[in-house]
Amino acid sequence: MDVLLGVVNYILGFGAAVFVPLIMLIVGLLVKMKLSDAFVAALTLGVAFTGMNMLVSFMTGAVTPAAQGLAANTGITLTTTDIGWPALSAIAWAWPLGVLCFPLHLVVNMIMLAINKTNTLNVDLWNCWNKLLTTVLVYYFALTAGMSEGTAVALGFTAAAIECVLELKFGDMWQPSIEKITGIPGVTVPHAMAFTAVLVLPFDKLLDMIPAVRDASFDAKWLRSKIGVFGENAVMGFIIGVCLGFAAYGELQQSLTLGIQAATAMQLFPMVSKLFMQALSPISDAMGEYMRKRFHGRELYVGLDWPILAGSNELWVTTILLIPFELLLAIALVPAGNTVLPFAGIVNLCLAVPLLLVTGGNLLKMVLIGIILTPIYLFVSTAIAPYVTDLAAKYAPSALEGIADGALISWSTLECPDFRYAIAQAFSGNIIGIVALVAWFALFVWLYKEFKTRNVKIKEELGH
Repeated sequence: MDVLLGVVNYILGFGAAVFVPLIMLIVGLLVKMKLSDAFVAALTLGVAFTGMNMLVSFMTGAVTPAAQGLAANTGITLTTTDIGWPALSAIAWAWPLGVLCFPLHLVVNMIMLAINKTNTLNVDLWNCWNKLLTTVLVYYFALTAGMSEGTAVALGFTAAAIECVLELKFGDMWQPSIEKITGIPGVTVPHAMAFTAVLVLPFDKLLDMIPAVRDASFDAKWLRSKIGVFGENAVMGFIIGVCLGFAAYGELQQSLTLGIQAATAMQLFPMVSKLFMQALSPISDAMGEYMRKRFHGRELYVGLDWPILAGSNELWVTTILLIPFELLLAIALVPAGNTVLPFAGIVNLCLAVPLLLVTGGNLLKMVLIGIILTPIYLFVSTAIAPYVTDLAAKYAPSALEGIADGALISWSTLECPDFRYAIAQAFSGNIIGIVALVAWFALFVWLYKEFKTRNVKIKEELGH
């Protein structure tokens, strides 16, 4: 176990911007790309990930203080500290058995490919911690329900295996939509954050009953056609940033600064996203040719992290517009039991990604549905806070440094809170949890069938 832990920690130590390109270099060579071509493609992918991560950090760093200013204006202090995903990832990896999620991810993917139940090769091993977090939550809920240590561990890894399978099925399902959004063939996003799409679809269907919503795209391109220069990336970012700045600071200098920062990010996101196409298109073409020759035309999709979608303006406009609603809802829902105030997770990409994929970038739908679903993130974050805090106290005490005595920690915009909470409750024997998990899978089947139909049309539009 110690040897495996050492290997995994060494691999994770490279960071996603090194590790994923290294995997893609190996994949490129396996499908007979020239070494020089494969190396340049992999290097460009590393540059793309690094550039996108820099922009995301820049945007988050600019927006978070404004969110804190908005919260300070309310005078409300809540008892759960939002630590964000990096700290939660470190806490999850501190669980002694967590290292086993790494080989589990690989084995499930290889089996699914071998029996032809997926076309997705999920190379996003960096995000293996998502399965680990699900494992740990199920484990803790099961222990709390009075189950034995062995049973709790077994249930935790069973939940992780289910999540692995679902990621691959979601990856298959999203591929045409992602190609349409990014222009990159042969790639997909099997990230667990997109699981919440099962809750987005019913509201998407309801809004389609309104002709004005159904018949207009309301995406960034539509905005530019209707409002001209005010729909340009930089201008939209500037206007939204200034408005958020005034609401948070009530002061011109800081508001204009935030406006320029938001405009910068909005202008650069599409530019950096083009590097993903430049890097991945030659690898995708080589993989397609390799599969056609050796596997009778079978397709193979490369599963990558969500940043390949980050060139979408709708993604960022939605996350910024949702910020005041997240804060207002966090405060308004205190009487209903919410204890977490979003800070570290205030830029809710975990919700924006499934909103983008289901609505096709319809900004009106994305914002409206985002407001409706935000309370789920807050309530689940509140519900898991005691477990996360206990896990940190036992295995990663440093995560609690600076946290007030008696305070809890959590992540306000936890990925796929609906699935994680339902499966944790169901596997601990909670009847309501079992019903919720069955309902979740019923919605997943509906979503899968819906996209099977949509994908036929999308592939026709793409010329496939």
